[in-house]
Amino acid sequence: MQDDYFSPKLKAQMDTIGAMLESPEALENIRRAGDMITSCLRDGGRLLLCGNGGSAADCQHIAAEFTGRFLRERRGLAAESLTANTSSLTAIGNDYGFDRIFSRQVEALGTKGDVLMGLSTSGMSENIVLALESARECGMGTIGLTGGSGATKLEAVSDCLIAVPSTETPRIQEAHILVAHLLCQYVDDALFGDQ
Repeated sequence: MQDDYFSPKLKAQMDTIGAMLESPEALENIRRAGDMITSCLRDGGRLLLCGNGGSAADCQHIAAEFTGRFLRERRGLAAESLTANTSSLTAIGNDYGFDRIFSRQVEALGTKGDVLMGLSTSGMSENIVLALESARECGMGTIGLTGGSGATKLEAVSDCLIAVPSTETPRIQEAHILVAHLLCQYVDDALFGDQ
């Protein structure tokens, strides 16, 4: 392997984050998402999350940051990954089809004032789109995390869309975790900053 094998890959991620940093729209959408989550949790609501593959694992990671802790000691915050219950996923998938694995859970668990965050690197995952549609029908707020320009099916069903300016799945997923950590810290500071 060449000596500089990793440098171009690290630079690609730095360029992606740099493009977000230079985008007033991206920064504003992250802030808007943070305000949505803060308001939801302050009012006793819940953050639900859904995604496929690596994004499914990211949903569990994000939920754990809220229910456990991020940087400060504070009470646990209500967040749940819809990717974690294998019995629900397989039963719903078997009975209703893969496209409904998240929307059916949203119908069962979501209430007005909650927020659903859907992660889809392509923005075209039908099960994520349907989940966000179900969330809107329940009176929930919807946040989409995607890649590229954001001009996808996810955009139409997201009250707030955060699009990572890349078409490479690994770069998008890496940036999604960074965005999630920014949101966790923003919410922590908003709810517990005076402690």
